[in-house]
Amino acid sequence: MTSLPPYRAEVEFDVHATGLADFEAEVDRAIQSHGYEEAVAFAVRLAIEEAVANGINHGNRRTPGKVVKVQCRIDDREIFVAVEDEGEGFDPSSVPDPTDEANLSIPSGRGLMLMGAYMSEVRYIPPGNRVEMTYRRPVS
Repeated sequence: MTSLPPYRAEVEFDVHATGLADFEAEVDRAIQSHGYEEAVAFAVRLAIEEAVANGINHGNRRTPGKVVKVQCRIDDREIFVAVEDEGEGFDPSSVPDPTDEANLSIPSGRGLMLMGAYMSEVRYIPPGNRVEMTYRRPVS
């Protein structure tokens, strides 16, 4: 496999997530051009969607004028995505476990669980208004 230069992007999304589908398509192309499988592209798209939706809905509380910033870097070894909102932040340990029987009917926490399941590493940066997610290519 020929090593391509890293893909880098920094974008902002408003309360309506204007342009998110176009950005996801661009990221998808970059992921596949770096030789990752379609399943990886799906996982990263899902993680981006969940993090941006959380930033808009929970972090920024759908406040007009506030934005969610996304940074993305893709190379042959890993995919890095950072999503930051303008909210006060949150404590991820305070989010109910969506797999606990008592919480099955509560929609909260599913996005965080999916991000953690699909990405190699997910870090919440204090005060909790920035999430950094990394997918690392498995060593063969």
